[in-house]
Amino acid sequence: MSSYGSSDPTSRIHPEPFSDEVHQTSLCLIDYFDRLPDSLLSVIFNKVGDVKALGRLCVVSRRFHDLVPQVENVVVRVDCVISDDDTLPSSSSSDKTRITVSNFLRFMFGNIVKPLQALGQLLIPKRTNFTVASGFLGGSSSSSSLSVGSEDDDGGELDQGGVTHHSPTQVLKNFNEIKLLRIELPSGELTTDDGVLLKWRASFGSTLDHCVILGAASVINKNDTNTAIDGGNGGDDNGIIPDSFYTNGGLKLRVVWTISSLIAASARHYLLQPIIAEHKTLDNLVLTDSDGQGVLCMNRDQLEELRVKPLSPSSASKRTLVPALSMRLWYAPHLELPDGIVLKGATLVSIRPSEQSSGKKDDASWVSSAFEESYGIAAKMLMKRRTYCLEMNAF
Repeated sequence: MSSYGSSDPTSRIHPEPFSDEVHQTSLCLIDYFDRLPDSLLSVIFNKVGDVKALGRLCVVSRRFHDLVPQVENVVVRVDCVISDDDTLPSSSSSDKTRITVSNFLRFMFGNIVKPLQALGQLLIPKRTNFTVASGFLGGSSSSSSLSVGSEDDDGGELDQGGVTHHSPTQVLKNFNEIKLLRIELPSGELTTDDGVLLKWRASFGSTLDHCVILGAASVINKNDTNTAIDGGNGGDDNGIIPDSFYTNGGLKLRVVWTISSLIAASARHYLLQPIIAEHKTLDNLVLTDSDGQGVLCMNRDQLEELRVKPLSPSSASKRTLVPALSMRLWYAPHLELPDGIVLKGATLVSIRPSEQSSGKKDDASWVSSAFEESYGIAAKMLMKRRTYCLEMNAF
């Protein structure tokens, strides 16, 4: 008589193995995402961020469809800027319809810039190397809009080239709890010559609150060139702007940089009105571009200010009216950074509305933190040099 605990290997009971078909069917029935709580799914969706990817998640299941509108962090990458006259959308800055700012500058130069210190006489430029995307300056009768491409959705705002395009406002209308919103343009509005540096960062409420511009006539990497670089480290001139700066067009070029950057910033601000009005939960909004040329940012207080006190549009174009400004300028003919980058004709401009400048003189931290990496170091180095002050009328 065998005992209950017999270990005869021939009498052991083994589970019958699944066939491949049964095994695959059982795996298909397991929905691991369905086992996750809504709170964890929300964390995952917030990490996704991209509005197109979130749109695809909406069609996965009813549960996803209900959770996606609750996402708080959203990124919208604009495919193109489409004007009423465009026949095909374009995401390349070289393909976009552009208009020069020269006519605008000819009108503005004699009227809006008044140096507080002797910065020389401003002459009307005969030409400029900067152009602005159609619709941003208002120099064209056509209007422009930002568009996000979609091949799946119906009810698109614009239908060109067989692809339906939606404005960011339309894309975001079904999101109910956005707190952090980042919109990225396909490129910066301003076109410069090769080697020229131009970056800006602006903050707005109902109007301009602060703007910082960093520019250089040329950028050279000492580690990548065999050509001798003329000039010192910029520390032996006591921060004094040389006379040649006024006679060789250096000052005029910096004014072009300043006006062009302010126009681009105020045009971006104008385009954000409907989004800000519709999304009351916003805590932070950033409108930037893939080139890293310009950044417009708004915090919760500034967003609320715009809702309470509507912006003043410019009568000449679709942009926010730029108020009278007080500006501080720092200049170095030659600025060598620790990483071997050399900026020729480096210029830093800090801009505030004139009515605010008296109460916010100490804005060094905002200026020095406006740019990242090497350019942030450049801003800090320039701020140690002599300060020049200018004023500019509203436009």
